[in-house]
Amino acid sequence: MPARIYRPAKTAMSSGTAKSKSWVLEYVADQSREIDPLMGWTSSDDTQAQVRLKFPSKEAALDYAEEHGIDTVVSEPHSRKYNIRPGGYGDNFATNRREPWTH
Repeated sequence: MPARIYRPAKTAMSSGTAKSKSWVLEYVADQSREIDPLMGWTSSDDTQAQVRLKFPSKEAALDYAEEHGIDTVVSEPHSRKYNIRPGGYGDNFATNRREPWTH
């Protein structure tokens, strides 16, 4: 069963980058999920799809996969373009603004 190694992106609800520094090894699902006819829940017999292992570095994740004979695909993260303004936050309240600042 192949696995995917990647570094998760930051959450959409926060501007910070917490929980996006570690690398994750996640198994790819072998089977598609089925809908239970009585309750309508989705389920699968594949328990490996529930496994997510976190590692401090990509090399540690690759070493673990090689040690346990796991086929892996590595997804490199995209670099983030930082939005740095020359005046910073204080520029919002500067007295020499060219246009009025409103909410």
